[in-house]
Amino acid sequence: MKRVTTCILLAFFLGACDVWGVAPQPFPALSPVPTGTPPIVTPTPLIIPPPTFNSTVTPAATSNLSTAIASEIPSATVSSTAAQPAATDTFAAIQAVAVEILGCNTSIDIRNGMGEVTNAYVSVKNTGTLDLPNACGLLRAKDEDRAHPDKKVCVPNLPAQHQVTLKLTVDSAYRKETVIQVDALSNEVVLLRVDKESCRDINLFGGVPANVGVIEPIP
Repeated sequence: MKRVTTCILLAFFLGACDVWGVAPQPFPALSPVPTGTPPIVTPTPLIIPPPTFNSTVTPAATSNLSTAIASEIPSATVSSTAAQPAATDTFAAIQAVAVEILGCNTSIDIRNGMGEVTNAYVSVKNTGTLDLPNACGLLRAKDEDRAHPDKKVCVPNLPAQHQVTLKLTVDSAYRKETVIQVDALSNEVVLLRVDKESCRDINLFGGVPANVGVIEPIP
């Protein structure tokens, strides 16, 4: 039995024992795969020809293209005329007046059925640059009674830089000190208002002006 076991083991490694009475078959020998004929490399390289282009340029087409491009580009025109500065030295017209109460006096107005009246001598000056159409002086008094027809005196037009002296009258209380107010108007618009609490006797300042109602330049 020991001999049989030993032969089996040797049969796997050496194949020398014939335990079963049949000789083992030899492994088949593999024949080599035939190889193809190797390619023959020649010293001449394989050259890929470059693509061919039409290198012919038509001069007329190039000229037309240049002309078309040039027509699309606006040309810069250089003007030799120097820019003239805008005139900014313009002056706005000004409407301005000045009023001066020269003095007052009292009198009796029998013609209009009034007793004592107060006369104010007023200088209206157009100190602006615009003429004053329908320029007027309007007199009011604190103790005024009835409206005197000469409480408002006008001139048709008072030119710029001219003046006029007006005599304005109000119906005032007898022998009472009169507080007066003078308005300078143009087309019924009040331009200036001047008050005088005590209108002094004009005789103390040279008497009644001789140029009442006369339009003259401002000295």
